[in-house]
Amino acid sequence: MPVYPYLVFNGNCLEAVQFYAEVFDAELQPMMRFNDMPENPEYKIPEEAKEFIMHTQLGINGTNVMFSDQMPGMPYTQGNSISLAFVQSNENEIRTYFSRLKETGQVNMELRSSSWSRLYGQVTDRFGVIWQFNQDE
Repeated sequence: MPVYPYLVFNGNCLEAVQFYAEVFDAELQPMMRFNDMPENPEYKIPEEAKEFIMHTQLGINGTNVMFSDQMPGMPYTQGNSISLAFVQSNENEIRTYFSRLKETGQVNMELRSSSWSRLYGQVTDRFGVIWQFNQDE
């Protein structure tokens, strides 16, 4: 069974998913919101979080990437311990997606040849997610 990356956001998941769908030409999937869950008297969803995304996903380059807003009441910590590696043989696709992400993100390493890849680059998008782009043989 595959392991899927799961990205958690701080109340801006919908914006992030729409952005990634546009960047990677992916089709938006149904979204479950926190207010779609049955009410639980022991765990009240704050009014401001009811429209937050509880779960959705996108198919990006053949991989299912899952998304959610942070569960209301739990602390959100943006970290850099996870990055997404986009591996593709098509150089044009790599350049297109990299360019779209860097428009509103920060380039950590411009696309260039490396010892392990014909083309490699890294960008942190506007949501703090680190993307590594690798051109495979």
